[in-house]
Amino acid sequence: MATAARSSPRSSTSTSSSNNSKETIYDWEGRDRNGKTVRGEMRASGENQIQASLRRQGILVTKIKKRRMRSGKAIKPKDIAIFTRQLATMMKAGVPLLQAFDIVGRGNANPNVARLLNDIRSDVETGTSLSSAFRKYPKYFDSLYCNLIEAGEAAGILEDLLDRLATYMEKTEAIKSKIKSALMYPTSVVVVAFVVVAIIMIFVIPAFKEVFTSFGADLPAPTLFVMAMSEFFVSYWWLIFGGIGGGFYFFMQAWKRNEKVQRTMDRLLLRVPIFGDLINKSCIARWTRTLSTMFAAGVPLVEALDSVGGASGNSVYADATAKVQQEVSTGTSLTTAMTNVQIFPSMVLQMTAIGEESGSIDHMLGKAADFYEQEVDDMVAGLSSLMEPIIIVFLGTIIGGIVVSMYLPIFKLGQVV
Repeated sequence: MATAARSSPRSSTSTSSSNNSKETIYDWEGRDRNGKTVRGEMRASGENQIQASLRRQGILVTKIKKRRMRSGKAIKPKDIAIFTRQLATMMKAGVPLLQAFDIVGRGNANPNVARLLNDIRSDVETGTSLSSAFRKYPKYFDSLYCNLIEAGEAAGILEDLLDRLATYMEKTEAIKSKIKSALMYPTSVVVVAFVVVAIIMIFVIPAFKEVFTSFGADLPAPTLFVMAMSEFFVSYWWLIFGGIGGGFYFFMQAWKRNEKVQRTMDRLLLRVPIFGDLINKSCIARWTRTLSTMFAAGVPLVEALDSVGGASGNSVYADATAKVQQEVSTGTSLTTAMTNVQIFPSMVLQMTAIGEESGSIDHMLGKAADFYEQEVDDMVAGLSSLMEPIIIVFLGTIIGGIVVSMYLPIFKLGQVV
């Protein structure tokens, strides 16, 4: 019995926490003391809680309806960046934390984000620290995010850290979107070109083949080659499209899930002509921006390097960061450790050295990040203007080659006549 008595408070606490974590939003309607109809919304764990709360306010409840949460889009890093900026703005304006979560959650167009913020708010309301509440959702809040929030809570500068974190995430997402836009254009054109060629091979070339059969003459070699390709497309179109589609799907899944494939692709991407330089500069920009943000938040160097490698987005830089962290933990200076891994450009090394000597590493790394972010912008703009003529030549060569090959017999027939 004594044991049961001691465990009872824990059980009630656990139940209370569980109920809070399952709170949902209800829309209610009722009449106040003057008989006037009033409406509103309330977050609670059940209808009984709402009735009791409104009864204490002198409101006679006539209708309670649980608000349906639609199934929304998947939560993306951009959604987290927008939420961080909104939370930082409201906290700087003096809005209490729980109320800020309410405002952001209700104003978000994605129901999944609203549910996530509601769950985090419930955890914070029960006494959990904000950083601990975020750590329960590692899919959306990585170690860098949680470490900065924890540092802000400990130092009493949460709103400033949220502002820095929002700026960091906005810049990181901007770099990602620019790289994606630079790669999307040529990729989409190649896909469209393949579809067009497949349609020509399957539907157009066979019609020409019937016409050429009636000539009774030898056909030019380019025409025979194109007609042979057409026959292959007509006979095995299902294998071609299925093989390419299935191969692409399984390759992307292996890239996401297999560590060896990820490392191999990360190394290859850095060596690709033109695009490799763009990816390399974007990795350096994200690496320096992340370390600058962590340093400015007062996170110790060795702990900061835990999050920097993963934030770079490339396993080559992650492995190099692990080596840098190991050397720094044994007393080696940051500049020396970065020099030993031999992947950082001289400009970053020199600015890091100046930052170490002057005691302003965060400022100098921030300047380096600004420089490489601008380099990425310039490269994306240059690639966009360079890719257009290259793609035009590419499409002209393929489509034009097919057209000329099919008209060669007609030209030959005209010369004979």
